[in-house]
Amino acid sequence: MLIKARSTRTDIGLDMTPIIDTVFNLLIFFLVAGSLQQIEREMKIALPVASSSGPISAALRELIVNVTAEGEIIVGGRTLAADDLRTMVKEAVAVNPQQKVTVRGDRSTAYSNVVRVLDICKGSGIQEPYLDTVLEP
Repeated sequence: MLIKARSTRTDIGLDMTPIIDTVFNLLIFFLVAGSLQQIEREMKIALPVASSSGPISAALRELIVNVTAEGEIIVGGRTLAADDLRTMVKEAVAVNPQQKVTVRGDRSTAYSNVVRVLDICKGSGIQEPYLDTVLEP
C-alpha cells in the first residue's frame, strides 16, 4: 500500500489581485491628470484687465529662438535681425541674469545659421544657451 508522506511545508500564496488593481488605478490617475493638464493649457479664456499689473516680462520667461531653413531668426512669431536679437537678449539678461534661452534650428538649415544665434546669445550674457533637438523614432 502506498502512503503519502505528510508535507510539513506550507506554501504561502501571494494574491496578485490587489497589486494589479493598484497599478491600474495609478495608470488611470496619471492618464486623466495628464489629459486635464493639456486641456487646461489649451483653454481659450479672456483674462480680466487690471490697472496695477501687466503681462510677465519677456525677460522672466524662457526665450525660444527659432532658426528657419532659410536662416531667418524668429522669436515669439516675429522675424528679427541679428542686431534685434542681440538687443532683446541683452535686455532680458539685464532684468534676469539667469535668463534661459532655447535655440531651435531647422534640420535643413546650415549649421552656421544656428552657430550665429548661439554666438549672439553667448555674447549677450547667456551662460548656457540650450540647443533643442528631438529623438528620432
